[in-house]
Amino acid sequence: MKKDVLIIGGGIVGLATAYRLLLEKPELSLTLVEKEAGLAKHQTGHNSGVIHSGIYYRPGSLRANNCITGYKELLEFCTAEDIPFDICGKLIVATSEQDIPSMEKIWQNGLQNGLTGIRRISKEEALEREPHIHVKEAILVPQAGIVDYTTVSLKYAEKIRALGGEILTNFKVNQIIRSKSEIVIRSSDAREISGSILVNCAGLYSDKVAQMTGMPLPPLQIIPFRGEYYDLKPEKQYLVNHLIYPVPNPDFPFLGVHFTRMIGGGIEAGPNAVLAFKREGYSRWDIDAKELAETIFFPGFRRLATKHWQHGLGELHRSFSSAAFVKALRHLIPEINEEDLVRGGAGVRAMATDNLGNMSDDFLIFADNQIVNVCNAPSPAATASLAIGKTIASKALDIL
Repeated sequence: MKKDVLIIGGGIVGLATAYRLLLEKPELSLTLVEKEAGLAKHQTGHNSGVIHSGIYYRPGSLRANNCITGYKELLEFCTAEDIPFDICGKLIVATSEQDIPSMEKIWQNGLQNGLTGIRRISKEEALEREPHIHVKEAILVPQAGIVDYTTVSLKYAEKIRALGGEILTNFKVNQIIRSKSEIVIRSSDAREISGSILVNCAGLYSDKVAQMTGMPLPPLQIIPFRGEYYDLKPEKQYLVNHLIYPVPNPDFPFLGVHFTRMIGGGIEAGPNAVLAFKREGYSRWDIDAKELAETIFFPGFRRLATKHWQHGLGELHRSFSSAAFVKALRHLIPEINEEDLVRGGAGVRAMATDNLGNMSDDFLIFADNQIVNVCNAPSPAATASLAIGKTIASKALDIL
């Protein structure tokens, strides 16, 4: 039977979109497909579980607007569904005078984004809250918190099924056939499903799926960056009370290594940001020659590498050298030593990059009369999932 809506991707964004669609129109027939045997197995299931406040994002951007709205909706959802979360707060720490101008910009972003309660605090107050940090000045972000996004995603899935939606796992899309009257998705094992409209929330493979749809899009490609973590040994966890972040380097498009409390207990240190040699390459030894070649020969990657090669080499060094990783962490907590840490997990960020080597700093959502392609949904997509799900759902309903 032909469905009203097909969704590709069983991460938190795809699931939130399906949930929002069925809340808006319970009569819809909807099928979500996921290539893995379970849901939330990639970016959603490998992130650090931070509930972001929205302080970092450009005022007026989709990231900022959806984060601010989605933050409130996420907390309401978790409260209603008895999903554990902890609003533990965050310190963004300037460790030198050179960090102050960048910290000022972050502070102004937060004010323009409507955050209440954020404060610039003195070295003395910062040390009262985090006695072991190296600090010149800091921003206190009381809204920041932690949650398990896999738990949130599985609850979305439960709601989708309760509303009559269908979720199919082990369905890897390898062909999309489009006609005026319908869209057919075909799996690698030759199963087919047809629908009136299609929503692509394929994350690390969103560009590949977008190409299958045949929609004309600006030149872009997903560049995968692995983020590796260390776990702080239990006897050293007293060193961290909040989430502790550095002021990010304005010349490098990542937040820098930091300390994150985990909702299930424990503290993670990281992540770095090193080129992954496979889109789902969670280990330094995961290599897919075809995917790596696609990355290296993409003009945007070469331009990106030219701009950031020094930072890139430093990140690669930290990937292979625990001593180098610890050196970066000691900018925040000087007492940290190699013996205080054990290697932890890793995630892979999907970063949409154009031909000029510019990484998109916003969500990228493209729609025509049959298809919605979500081609970039970086952090804070998990925090903002209910809001971005509503944004995507509204575009789908507009063309249904």
